[in-house]
This record gives sequence, C-alpha cells and structure tokens, in this order.
Amino acid sequence: MNFAKHFPILDSCTYLNTASSSILSTTLLKWRRQHDLEFFEQGSEFRAAQVGLPLELKTSLSRFFNAKAGNVFLVPNFSYGFNTYLNSLGTDKRFLLLKEDYPSVNVAVERRRFNCMYQEIDAQLEENILQNLKAYRPDVFAFSLVQYITGYRMDLEFIRKIKNMYPQLLIIADGTQFCGTERFDFENSGIDVLIASGYKWMLGGYGNGFVLMKDEMKNDLLPLSFEPGHQDTLSLGSLNQSILLLEEFGMEMIEQRIESLATRAQEAFAARGLLEHLIPGRKHSSIFNLKTDPELVEKLLEARISCVARGKGTRVSFHFYNTDRDLDQLLEVIDKYQQVNLSGQ
Repeated sequence: MNFAKHFPILDSCTYLNTASSSILSTTLLKWRRQHDLEFFEQGSEFRAAQVGLPLELKTSLSRFFNAKAGNVFLVPNFSYGFNTYLNSLGTDKRFLLLKEDYPSVNVAVERRRFNCMYQEIDAQLEENILQNLKAYRPDVFAFSLVQYITGYRMDLEFIRKIKNMYPQLLIIADGTQFCGTERFDFENSGIDVLIASGYKWMLGGYGNGFVLMKDEMKNDLLPLSFEPGHQDTLSLGSLNQSILLLEEFGMEMIEQRIESLATRAQEAFAARGLLEHLIPGRKHSSIFNLKTDPELVEKLLEARISCVARGKGTRVSFHFYNTDRDLDQLLEVIDKYQQVNLSGQ
C-alpha cells in the first residue's frame, strides 16, 4: 500500500524519525484548516459549538484502547499528565524505575525526593525486576513501555504477571513511544495508569496527550486535576482525527506492517554489527539505535533520510507508512559509508 497520498512528505524524503515526531496526514491538514477557518469567521460562536469535542475525543480514546470513557483524561503532553498524577501521591511512596529511562519519567520522580530503586535494562530484566519487587517492595513501578533511545520494549505479558503477583503495586506506564504501534487493551493490561503524548506514533501533532486510569486510581484525584481551564480544540481535535484515520487503516494492518519491517531491520542491522544494545531473544520495538559515528548522521541527512543522533548512536524508527524500500535506502548509505571508511584504513 502506498501511503504517500496520505503523507506527501514521504515523496520528498525517507522519513525514519517518528520516534521524534510524527508527520501530518492530508486528512488532518484539511481538518485543521477548516477548524481555523471557522474560528476565524465565527469567533466565540465557534468555541461554543466545540463544547462537545473533548467528550468526543475521550470516546474515541476509550474505544481505541478499551478504556472506560469516564477514566480518560485529556492533557497537553505526557510530562504534564505524569507530574500532575505524581502530585496526588503521598511523599512516602517507594519507586522502582528503569535506569536511563526517559528523563520526564525518572527526573519527575527524583525531584519529588521519592525513595527510588533503579533496575538496569539487560538480558535478565524480568528476572531482576521480580527480585527487586520481592526484596525492595516498592509501592510504584513507573517506566516507559518502549525506551526512547534503544527501542527496548517492555513485555506486556510480564506486566500482567507482576500485577497478579503484587495487586497493590501501582503500575504507571509512559506510552508515548508505544501507543499507535499495535492493538492495546488497557483494561486487561495490568497497567493502572497509562499516560502518553499524541505527537509521535498516534500522528496527532503537538499539544495533546491523554491519561488512562483504572477505577481505583481515579478515586485519589481531585476534580479537574488534569483538565483545568480552557482546552485547545485544535490540538484535541487533531488527535481525534488521527485516531479515526488509524482506525480507518486498521490497527491489525498497522501492527503487522511495523512488526514485519522491524524484524527485517533488526536482522539487517545485527548482521552489520550495528546493534550494540540488542538483547538476544527479546521482542524489540521498531526503534533502533545504530552504533555509528556522528559523521554518518550527516551522510544520512544529506541523502534525505530523516533520523537523529541519540545517546551514543543514530536512532531510526519505522512506522506503518514506511516500506522495505526505505530500509534498503538506509542500508545503502550505511554500506557505502562503511566501505569508504574500511578502504581508507
């Protein structure tokens, strides 16, 4: 399937940077133009007509993730939602965190001086988490479902397992690098609170995010904790339109395309010795950090391949609108660069 008609930027570059920001669809651009045109023409009357939009988005999120609509909250981004939720917790909570997780997760907890224990991400991740849960007895386990630098993906079956073993453990997940990549059933996930921004894999543009909660967690919140004041209908409506587009494409198809391309990419990168962080036998996301030097990033950008330097390497990421040809173009530049370097030694 050719997605360039839906995302015209794909005709002008090889876009492998969804982990940094999504691209806008023609459908969303059309909706946003109409939104602002009506605001321009109608002023306050337009805002009055948009009063039902937040509820419409909550309904869409509820349907998309199998979450209770009454337990869906709208926020401008993950960081706002996470910090707001942390403010509702007692200061005596003990946290289990992952080393080198997204700063908006770990730093937000650390700044509140919660008691923290850190788990390194390695081949024994699940076994070590179980040991720490037993020995350390944390009140909260907070983590990103997919790590933003390496692309490590948390095992959802494992999350359900530890929730069954420790039902009192509060499990908070950052879904920003996960939501929109595969089918996800929040109510049966074992996660108590999921918070995410919508500008990456959800394709919603900037300024929107969401919080999904289980019933018990909602009871600890003050009214309007997440949604004070006026809300931006352009941002909220953008996320709603993108959910409708994802549903139109079909999440089963999206999941299959991402998994197929990620599998081929992982094999190709591993064969070239580019995956320093790879943990054998672990299911990986479609985000990869390639062991390269800074000069290669410049070569990729010169070849109109959109990527970014992260950590000690080059991060590339594949969404459903990417193709085998995109991967081939990336590998072509990498192979040429490696051959030139090898011949110069």
